[in-house]
Amino acid sequence: MNKVFIMDHPLIQHKVLRLRNKETGSKEFRELVREIAQLMCYEATRDLPLREAEVETPVGHAIGKCIAGKNLSIVPILRAGLGMVDGMLDLVPTAKVGHIGLYRDPETLQPVEYYCKLPQDVEERDFFVLDPMLATGGSAIAAIQFIKDRGAKNIKFLCLIAAPEGLNTLQKAHPDVSIYVAALDNKLNEHAYIVPGLGDAGDRLFGTK
Repeated sequence: MNKVFIMDHPLIQHKVLRLRNKETGSKEFRELVREIAQLMCYEATRDLPLREAEVETPVGHAIGKCIAGKNLSIVPILRAGLGMVDGMLDLVPTAKVGHIGLYRDPETLQPVEYYCKLPQDVEERDFFVLDPMLATGGSAIAAIQFIKDRGAKNIKFLCLIAAPEGLNTLQKAHPDVSIYVAALDNKLNEHAYIVPGLGDAGDRLFGTK
């Protein structure tokens, strides 16, 4: 069964509260999303394997650890997931960035892929799928399945705000995927919006309505 990590770091909790504030403008909102993603990346990469390495310092010889050749890929779900990419790249600048675009079919209400661009060596990479909001879980489940269908074996999902309904649905659909959440909220309302949430993450990131 997958692991769920609810972030309890004071800096994350502080920044999430500022993110929720309806008075927070797009510039500050983007900065906060980037900063929270960076802090979450620190936790989500905690289990990367290490190998011993040697370097020469200005005053001597040092033996330490470095990441043991893991190929990482960051995949935001368009469009709101884009806001989390730079925060991840701040810590893992050599990671490849893919993109997945989804829309909801008005008749079936199922997610439909309209764009998917991933690194060629999918089977050799660890993937971090990014989406600020996990509401019903439909988009996250579909995006992860699209990546699996192309050969990925190791996937983690990162979101800023999750509803219990979406979290439970995602766990059941992809029990092999670890989930990292900055804040777990109360519920979904009748319109499938997370309560208390933070509104539409994409609109707040890009200043649209």
